[in-house]
This record gives sequence, structure tokens and C-alpha cells, in this order.
Amino acid sequence: MRQVVRRVLMTTDSVGSVWTYALNLSRALGQQGVEVVLLSMGKRLTQEQHREAWSVPTLSIYEEPLRVEWMEEPWHDVRRAGEILLALEERFAPDVIHLNNYAHAALPFRAPVLVAAHSCALSWWRAVYGTRTPSHLEAYRARVTEGLRRAEIVVSVTKSMLGELVEHYGPFRQGRVIPYACDPEAYLPDFKDEMIFATGRLWDPGRNLAALARVSSDVRWPVYTADDDQHPPGTLHTIELMNPAALQSLGRLTRAEFAGWLGRASIYVQPSRYEPSGLSVLEAACCGCALVLGDLPSLREIWEDVAVFVPPDDSDQLAVALDALITHRSSREALAQAARERALQFSLRESAGAYIDLYDELLARRSRGAQSSLARAH
Repeated sequence: MRQVVRRVLMTTDSVGSVWTYALNLSRALGQQGVEVVLLSMGKRLTQEQHREAWSVPTLSIYEEPLRVEWMEEPWHDVRRAGEILLALEERFAPDVIHLNNYAHAALPFRAPVLVAAHSCALSWWRAVYGTRTPSHLEAYRARVTEGLRRAEIVVSVTKSMLGELVEHYGPFRQGRVIPYACDPEAYLPDFKDEMIFATGRLWDPGRNLAALARVSSDVRWPVYTADDDQHPPGTLHTIELMNPAALQSLGRLTRAEFAGWLGRASIYVQPSRYEPSGLSVLEAACCGCALVLGDLPSLREIWEDVAVFVPPDDSDQLAVALDALITHRSSREALAQAARERALQFSLRESAGAYIDLYDELLARRSRGAQSSLARAH
């Protein structure tokens, strides 16, 4: 008999792609009859984020400004968040726990636990610095390993990211890939302006906006960036190593503003050294931007044949790629159309359906286990 999930307890970070993913998924799950209780951690939610959450009638949101695993000295806050999660499970009795972080999967939840992986500090460090993980991340490694190995299933948005996780923290009980999805009604092409757009935190060397800053003065079109320039304590950042004035920074944009800029941008650039998920790339493609991306396995996995790929540390090749797309309008528009067609294949409804199937699978597995235990007892 098929098990039917009705309520999910979920976690999210309050910034970046994880927030967008959690909100989009909660909305799509609600349209298929699944309620979500969402605990947001990290920075306090903005007024816009509160409005976004309130617009989902099947979503109950709780906010705790607690440090998450990848931040500096987070473990007191991680423990406190775990206590809150167990209390929320007691109160709401969810069918499934869906964690978008790692350490809490080791908690003694009664419901089965799914962990969705979006990035990790160890794979980020190797991609950016190419060296062994430093000693200050050993506690992170141990806690993440425990959580991922305790989870019933680990989901990643790309095969590449899932492989990185297995290498650093595995083996796991089970792994699955469910790509990100985008709302095509929220991200629409507009009349295209002669401009280039990029997004990412200026302090994050993984996003590698320094490479774009180095070539922006040689590019004929203006280069705009949307970013959150507030970096966590202790975070290594590259702002002293680049000329941020070469990029026309728009700061942090609302979701509607971000979609509007993508709709008007002709080219979207992301010369990343590290990009396990690429939600902003998906949104740019949905908006009909021609894509210029760092040559990474995770990005090729989704965008092979519909994007221009450049080595992240080859500024000359980045400049050549941008100049070619600026010069050849027909090639640029063909590439943008191909990217949009690819993006539209990633449906929010299908993504939510894939998660519901996994939730049901976890419930059925738990039920079979309980029946087996009962049979042995008799």
C-alpha cells in the first residue's frame, strides 16, 4: 500500500540559493497537498522574505538567527537549533524530516530523514585552493559525516556534487539526484539590453567575480553584478585582490528586481571555481540570457552544448568569449534560446513530485521495518 506524506519539517539557510530552493519547493509541495513547517536559520529574514513565505498558504515558517554549520564556531547554535527541531517535530508530527543542512540528520528524530545537499565547505576549499582541508574544518568534517551517514537518503542537485559528498563524507545509505527547478512565470525574457549580468558574493573566491572584474574594462558592454557584500566573520574574501569598481554593483536585489535584470541582460556570466548547484544559472537561462560559465563538471552536467565554458582562471579566454558573443548577435541569440529551452525542462511540479515520491518511499520503508520488527516480536 502506497504511503502518503501530508506534512514535512524542513530546514533552510536564510540567504542564497537554499532559501530560494526551499521556498519554491514548499510552494510546489503545497500545490500537491503537502504542508511544510520550515525552520530558517542564519541571518534574520528580510521583509521581502517574510512576504514571500506568507504568500504560501501551506507553509508555516519559524525563524531562528542561529549560526549554521559552515559559519565560524557554530556548534553552540547548531545544538540549539537541534533542540528547536526536535520540539517542532513533537508539536507538528511531520511524516518526513527534510534537512537542507547536514549535522542535524544525526538527531533522534522519530520520522525518517532526507538530507538535500547544496554545497559543502570541504569541496569548496579544494576547488578554490587545491590543497588539503585545514585543521579548523575537522570538526565540520566530523559533524557533517555523522549527519550524512545517519540520513536515510542524501539528495543532491547534480551527480557531480553527489560524487564530491561521497568522496569527502561517504558512504551513505542511499543517494539520489534531483536537479533544481525554476518558475518560468517568475523568470521571463524581456527586451534585451546591451549589458552583461553576474551574481555572487564579492568576498567569495569560489564565485570568482575577480576574473570578471579583471576583464570588464576591456569589454564593450557594461557589466552589472548583484551581490551580498556582507561576509561572515572569518570568511576569506577577494575584494582586496580585485577592482570592485570595475563592476557596477547593484547590491542585494529583491527577487522581482533580480528577475527583471536577468530578463533585460543579454549575457549572464558565472566564471566560478566552485558551483555545485547553479540555481542562478538556471534562472538566467529561463530569462533567455546567453550563458558564459566556468568550465566545471557540475555546470557541464546541466548546460553542455547550450553554454560557453571558460577555464575559471583564464581571464584572456573569458574576455574572448564575451567579445565573441557581443560581436555576433545571431550566435548570442541562438545560444540564449537553446539555454532557455533547456531550462524549461526543469519543472517545479516535476521536482516536487520527485520529492513526494522519495518521501513516500521513506514512509513505506519505515512501515515495512516496523512490521518486520513486530513480526519478529511475535
